[in-house]
Amino acid sequence: MTIGFSSRMSVATCGFCLVGVLGLAPAAVAARAAADPGAPGGPAAAPRPSLLYRPGTHVRPRVGAPRLPDVSARSWLVADARTGEVLAAHDAHRKLPPASTLKTLFALTVLPSLPGGIRHRVGPEELEGIGAGSSLVGVAEGRAYRVTDLWRGVFLSSGNDAVRVLAALNGGWRTTARRMQAKARSLGALDTRVVSPDGYDAPGQVSSAYDLTVFGRAGLRSADFARYCATVEAGFPGRGGRVYPIRNTNRLLTGADGVERYRGLIGVKNGYTSRAGHTLVAAARKGGRTLVVTVMNPREGDGFAVYEEARSLLDWGFGAAGRVDPVGSLDALRTPPRPGPDPAPAVPAGAAPGSGPGWARPAAVVGAAGLGAGAVALVLRFLDALGLRGGRGGRAVRTPTDPSGS
Repeated sequence: MTIGFSSRMSVATCGFCLVGVLGLAPAAVAARAAADPGAPGGPAAAPRPSLLYRPGTHVRPRVGAPRLPDVSARSWLVADARTGEVLAAHDAHRKLPPASTLKTLFALTVLPSLPGGIRHRVGPEELEGIGAGSSLVGVAEGRAYRVTDLWRGVFLSSGNDAVRVLAALNGGWRTTARRMQAKARSLGALDTRVVSPDGYDAPGQVSSAYDLTVFGRAGLRSADFARYCATVEAGFPGRGGRVYPIRNTNRLLTGADGVERYRGLIGVKNGYTSRAGHTLVAAARKGGRTLVVTVMNPREGDGFAVYEEARSLLDWGFGAAGRVDPVGSLDALRTPPRPGPDPAPAVPAGAAPGSGPGWARPAAVVGAAGLGAGAVALVLRFLDALGLRGGRGGRAVRTPTDPSGS
């Protein structure tokens, strides 16, 4: 039989092939970009996964990074206050009693709602329920105090009596605990459970080195918090209008009791209870960099070991900055924004209607078809010039006759 296979059909076939190639090319490029993040137009390389939920000590040193110090604390963490990057950690999410370092969360929650200039006369009911053996600044019932005096009592003397009065002004003990819990969740501090806002040992009350570092970092962004936690000495109202001195119990800040003061220290808060042991959140600034370190319950040394272990971690952190890759982030667990309606696709100013993202695929197809048609027209004109175009002397191709006779 004979099949007419003109040059017109050959060119048309080539044109359709070209259209197919052009139509598939963008998809192929996109697939390659997805498979190879380093390819032009591909997504940026994903950050390395966090190690903070894994037990043990974690650090990602580069060449030249200093060696981690020997630290006996049950949990600790070193982080950059500006970026939130965690430089190293040990059992970062281990849930432990926080002692008075929980007062950092108390301050974050209550400070914004109580202006320092308010004066308040303390009622007897506001001092009820203070735990036995609590640290006190000397708040007395029937006496009037400024709120700023009470905050100095919280930060410098870790006064649970001052916390009680401030909590009463904030709506009560239980209301303050609930608000603290909500504040912790909003900051991504999911290990913390608040029972007693002053940090006093209570069944079920826990936090972690990760959470406490989050609180310390957030506190430094508040001018009031930063000022209080950096105060070394202040006067506190006493009987008969007298004022007596109080001194910050954070030895790294004051250099008291034989603990050498840490140069560049800017706060934050120390604590101790029989269940929690010694705990400390410390922040220091050197060379334009601020680090926050949390140490929970050292297992070796005396009662001042928490300061020396924090000192060694701060020294390491300043030496390791820029020489280690982060093992996690303090921002990783922040509460995401509530879901809302999807925003309308953005169309650049001056763009024609219908030029938004939803038109990308049809436009690509139409463009590919147009290119294919243009290529066909050029080839046909070339064949016309040579006299080879089908219908003008085009050749017929004869095939052998099928033996079946069809």
